[in-house]
Amino acid sequence: MSLSAETPTPTPIPPLKKRAPSCSQKSYNFLVCKRWLNLQGRLVRSLKVLDWEFLESGRLITRFPNLNRVDLIRGCIPAPYDSTIKVLSMPIDSVVSGFVQNWRICEENLLPVEIVDRGLRALSSGCPNLRKLVVIGASELGLLSVAEGCSTLQELELHKCNDNLLRGIAACENLQILKLVGKVDGFYNSLVSDVGLTILAQGCKRLVKLELSGCEGSFDGIKAIGQCCLMLEELTLSDHRMGDGWLAALSYCENLKTLSPGPDEYLGSCPALERLHLQKCQLRNKKSVRAMFKICESIREIVVQDCWGLDNAVFSFASVCRRVKSLSLEGCSLLTTQGLESVLLTWNELQFLGVESCKNIKDTEISPALSTLFSILKELKWRPDSKSLLASSLQGTGVGKKGGKFFKKSQSLKFLSND
Repeated sequence: MSLSAETPTPTPIPPLKKRAPSCSQKSYNFLVCKRWLNLQGRLVRSLKVLDWEFLESGRLITRFPNLNRVDLIRGCIPAPYDSTIKVLSMPIDSVVSGFVQNWRICEENLLPVEIVDRGLRALSSGCPNLRKLVVIGASELGLLSVAEGCSTLQELELHKCNDNLLRGIAACENLQILKLVGKVDGFYNSLVSDVGLTILAQGCKRLVKLELSGCEGSFDGIKAIGQCCLMLEELTLSDHRMGDGWLAALSYCENLKTLSPGPDEYLGSCPALERLHLQKCQLRNKKSVRAMFKICESIREIVVQDCWGLDNAVFSFASVCRRVKSLSLEGCSLLTTQGLESVLLTWNELQFLGVESCKNIKDTEISPALSTLFSILKELKWRPDSKSLLASSLQGTGVGKKGGKFFKKSQSLKFLSND
């Protein structure tokens, strides 16, 4: 007798029969796919349009009815039919040269203005909740249709912008973030001047962030923005053609917290500015401080009082101001004697020096070169800390009593904290 159980013979399973689906089954599958696509499309909020026909035909609105962020840049630049390039990506807000010859991206190759405006009208009628729009080559009428149909629009990026086009942007009363791209070398020529900036300022009074690329302008345009856009906190300038004097208008931007003036080669300077006063300012951003001194390279007087972040590296940027005659430092605890000396020895016209409450500047670290500089000053106020003995040792030597007031009434620039 065998104790092992017999393994049953497996029963053969007949193969599944292949048969064509019925018409009703096709209808059910179609309805499921259609409903799934509708559900999926309603969840999409952000989209980059590559084919302009997809927008003009109305399929974009039908497929994605709840869009609130739309980028139309690539759709506005049609690709040539004989091009072998499938994807091309390059920034168009800077100087560009030497692009592919059979892909001529320039003003003549953009979609006509009428087509772009027609697409904007279709977009505004189908996406009333639009909050961000990126477009190139539109006109004033196209932007007016967006302003009327999309009252919640908060962010706009506009390429190939000009003064007339800004009349349409001014109708977007709830706009908070705006980027304007004017002239781009190698792509297109368009002008944004003080006239356009003034129109913009009078219409978009709720701006919080503004970026100007390839735009012209000067004191009047920035002044209008500062006076009208009271909520402006961030201003960025890149590849700009700003005229001299725009920096002096920043005093009208009372709530400005972040200033990005762009690369040094585009900054220029304010030759009429002679005084720079910094009181309770944050100087930790080296890029911003370097740009500030670059613009103020003609100043004669520098006053720094109770500012945060002024160390040796930050203070070294002041060496570009070769015409400084007066320097006053108070409450600069991070600056050392070596950092002070490295800048002072580059100023051949210095006549007055005042140092108070700067604890890392020591009498014992004064070099012979710095001592020689002290001896030729017209006025010296030296009290880096309560233990400093230099001031008392200079009594009777005549240092600090040779000069007087040598500044006439001139323009000054003051940066004060909001405290």
